[in-house]
Amino acid sequence: MSKNLVIGGLLSAAFAMVLPVSSAHAVTSDATSSHALTAQTAQAAANRAAAPPIHWGPVRSKSGHHGYAAADVWLTRFTAETFVVSGTLRDRDAHSGHCAYVRARFHYVGGGTGWARPKSTCASRASFRLSSDGQVKRVDVKVCVLDKQRRTTLRCHADAITPAIIANWPQ
Repeated sequence: MSKNLVIGGLLSAAFAMVLPVSSAHAVTSDATSSHALTAQTAQAAANRAAAPPIHWGPVRSKSGHHGYAAADVWLTRFTAETFVVSGTLRDRDAHSGHCAYVRARFHYVGGGTGWARPKSTCASRASFRLSSDGQVKRVDVKVCVLDKQRRTTLRCHADAITPAIIANWPQ
């Protein structure tokens, strides 16, 4: 399937859900006003679908005598079908064998938990994206220093993030 067909199908579905059915003035014979109504409807649907991400802030591992790992974390809304934790991972450990490591544990609405595949970097900065397999009610974001030679994590710190915590933030 081509990209244009997929986008056209999605826009048609959005129009069908948003346009009023019983309104007498919803259907106009003027092509210009019909096109303007369609463009406004598409823009409204796009604005609702793409809710801005929530900035959780920095999550930092415990410090050792060589340094630490840190992640600047952004989240999608908890109402999203697929929950995403993304951001920037920073390696602030001077030891050459140590890297930054981030992992997320998702607590699903229907019950059960699941871990996202971990992301690590030995560069000073790298982006990451961890996604769930469904709707979640809580996520634990874990940031550690990774010892590459021993294949172990050191000095980990985890933040438990729930919708109740975010709901109390000023908008």
